[in-house]
Amino acid sequence: MNSTVLLIGGLLIYFFLYKGYGGYLRQRVVGEPQREVPSKRLYDGVDFVPANRYVLFGHHFASVAGAAPIIGPAIALAWGWLPALLWIWIGNIFIGAVHDYLSLMSSVRYDGHSVQWIAGRVIKRRTGYAFSWFIFFVLILVVAAFGAVLGKLYVKQPGVPTAYIFKIGSALLLGVLLYRVRMDFRAATLVGIGLLILSIVLGKQIPIHASYKAWLVVFFFYIIVASSIPVNILLQPRDYLNAWLLVGGLVIGGVAVVLSFKGLTVPATTVYSAPVVSGKPTPFWPVIPLIIACGSLSGFHSIVASGTTSKQISDEKDGLFIGYGGMLTEGFLSTLVVVVISAYGLSIVSPEKLQVLKAGGASFANNYIAAAKSVGGPIGIFSKSYAEVTHTVLKLPKDFMIILASMWVASFAMTTLDTTNRLARYTFTEILEPIRTSTPMAYRFLTNRWVASAVPALIGIGLAWSGAWTTIWPAFGGANQMLASIALMTAAAWAIRVQKVRGLNILVPALFLWITVTLAMLWYLFVAVPTFFQKSATQAVVLALMTIVMLCLNFLLIYDFFRPEKEVPAGVEIEKG
Repeated sequence: MNSTVLLIGGLLIYFFLYKGYGGYLRQRVVGEPQREVPSKRLYDGVDFVPANRYVLFGHHFASVAGAAPIIGPAIALAWGWLPALLWIWIGNIFIGAVHDYLSLMSSVRYDGHSVQWIAGRVIKRRTGYAFSWFIFFVLILVVAAFGAVLGKLYVKQPGVPTAYIFKIGSALLLGVLLYRVRMDFRAATLVGIGLLILSIVLGKQIPIHASYKAWLVVFFFYIIVASSIPVNILLQPRDYLNAWLLVGGLVIGGVAVVLSFKGLTVPATTVYSAPVVSGKPTPFWPVIPLIIACGSLSGFHSIVASGTTSKQISDEKDGLFIGYGGMLTEGFLSTLVVVVISAYGLSIVSPEKLQVLKAGGASFANNYIAAAKSVGGPIGIFSKSYAEVTHTVLKLPKDFMIILASMWVASFAMTTLDTTNRLARYTFTEILEPIRTSTPMAYRFLTNRWVASAVPALIGIGLAWSGAWTTIWPAFGGANQMLASIALMTAAAWAIRVQKVRGLNILVPALFLWITVTLAMLWYLFVAVPTFFQKSATQAVVLALMTIVMLCLNFLLIYDFFRPEKEVPAGVEIEKG
């Protein structure tokens, strides 16, 4: 198979899907706008702040993407490039993009409330409260996993944190130009892009060397501040720059691959049970959603869409572009990752490892993870493969392109990290709602945005302190995909019970995903978790307990879905939460 054909084919799939199925959902399910959007009607200058559609697209995409659309597909190549691409594309088409768009629009119709809050209205009150605890678990795992990923990346590539620090300064300046000086949007954009390029150049010239745990301490304080200040100070302008980083990287990489006409050296398929998780034979189904995660579909997207994005959208018409288009863009990024590594990944490993990888499908499956680890793990094999194709075809300097590719991971992971902490603050506040009247002083203290931001930051960074992100990652993937099925069922309930439309095309994929992920998490609990006792008994027990709790909540939520309340509110005249 040729890399050029695969990439162009993926691009065409996404283009026609956006126009066709996306247009159908906008017209038949979401319908016409009902009233002014929450960002304008409930404006508070901190969380409810209207944003330009392109600025908000940047925030939304950078928050939902994180490192997952790079790490997950890179690991999944142990099964071969064909299974990885099929799961990415099918998941995007039938679940991911639908899930993201409807989570966003249902939240907009419910005053920017979270997907778990909506579940409490369209299914059962108990469902919403249990869902909040489930999501709090997920958010803590996201903070832990992405904090660990970033800590490792910053140690291995010290030019990346420098570039990111300069990018934060650039974002703060861009925010001043956009919101204080009121500079022309296009002119401010050009200034921001120039500063972004300068940040990457300076990152290469002025590396920062620090230990893994030192970076975790920095992350702890950073995410508390970033998740507590008004969104238009840092979040909106920074993520708008992230969007340009993405666009620039995708265009450069996409053009290089299209012009390369390079054949794929990774096998199309290897074995059904490749040793992906903890060195254990890992069945492609049902475990694949835990590995590829956000590259195909993600429940975390529903938390972002209904947590921060719905509070900033300035026009309902922008919902399709931001929610639906954002997921397809992420899917295209994952497609690029699979194609680039499949075409150029083997050229950067040592001759000894290359010989073993070429010995056959089973040999490739058994040795691919180790080979990728020898060049920097999933992030390293992608960034170096990306630098290889852009250098070979477009003659761009390898060192600069490695930093650019790594900046994708760093920028999106850091954005996900502090956005997750902001979302955890919202969720923590919802969980404490029952004590609002009984103990108002405690409620006011605990829900103060600085205190409520510190709680998940402390737990999440604490879990990442050991550095065992490979232990945390599968648990996050399972919880994340469980959340996707429940969020999509919530969207189906909203479509059927509130919007009064047929929702089988939403409900059937949600149930299939629920069955798949439930089986995958049971496999993870009984096969993968026991292997962690050899490394850390305490951490293994914690992960086992978290998995059991999430499974219990998962079964409660599916039970409630099929036994909902008889009456539901229509989504109007809802009090601000």
